[in-house]
Amino acid sequence: MTQSLPAHRFSIAPMLDWTDRHCRYFHRQLTRQALLYTEMVTTGAIIHGKGDYLAWSQEEQPVALQLGGSDPAALAQCAVQAEARGYNEVNLNVGCPSDRVQNGRFGACLMGEAALVAEGIKAMRDKVSIPVTVKTRIGIDDQDSYEFLCDFIRRVSEEGGCEMFIIHARKAWLSGLSPKENREIPPLDYERVYQLKRDFPHLTLAINGGVKTLEEAKGHLQHLDGVMMGREAYQNPGLLAQVDREIFGSDAPQVDPVAVVRSMYPYIERELATGTYLGHITRHMLGLFQGIPGARQWRRHLSENAHKPGANIETVEQALALVADKIPATV
Repeated sequence: MTQSLPAHRFSIAPMLDWTDRHCRYFHRQLTRQALLYTEMVTTGAIIHGKGDYLAWSQEEQPVALQLGGSDPAALAQCAVQAEARGYNEVNLNVGCPSDRVQNGRFGACLMGEAALVAEGIKAMRDKVSIPVTVKTRIGIDDQDSYEFLCDFIRRVSEEGGCEMFIIHARKAWLSGLSPKENREIPPLDYERVYQLKRDFPHLTLAINGGVKTLEEAKGHLQHLDGVMMGREAYQNPGLLAQVDREIFGSDAPQVDPVAVVRSMYPYIERELATGTYLGHITRHMLGLFQGIPGARQWRRHLSENAHKPGANIETVEQALALVADKIPATV
């Protein structure tokens, strides 16, 4: 296998409206080694938006910025800003199938424009020293042959200089299916991604799509350089507590989920002081105790109270009391 960046061995997928900076800070309390990704941020938002779309905290490292865009000059400008802000990687989205994304000429529709993707990757690589990677699908619409996929990978790697690809092992339908349906209806084809690694052994390749357990992740790592987990990592974040030991071979002590919640308190207090609502942080923590007695009460208490005016650390402590005495010291 090619030598991959260690953090790519296991990463958490960029998910719009989910993997914001609060989510990433929380996930970092569970795994110190996995690579975290931002939500997709468009080049237009970064260059012209009024907010700070690159905001993050150094405690989240390693973190990759996922960009949406197709204009090489704009991509390069954003990559420079990302490197200056301390991001560890810039990733180009060539996988999102939503209509809004297509109208902006980025996401999965770019699979049909390999030369433009290569140009964008080269423009970024010429300006920054951090890795520039691509997240893509195995095909789009009726362009779903293995030859089409190989041609895309070959052109973007040879003409653009891209050395790492994260492959979502489903094709995308650009019309007729919603983004949610595009994550579920097109069948997974893991073997096609494995074959890609055999045909491009010099590239670093990670797989994404349908990974629900760390055992499945370890199975994929028999064939590929990395695994990216999406919704399962978000909905059942407790499993991330095993990533450093199971995937990276760390001998760090087991993670105590109650301690994880309390490790969030300084961050929560800091954010509350700047006007952040408690619920914007705790919504990412709801699934932490999945499968443990009291988990439902934990979720309910936070869901019903974290959005209220004045909600604070005490609100979290009250929720924690509903579950903390029902679990062992470590899980």
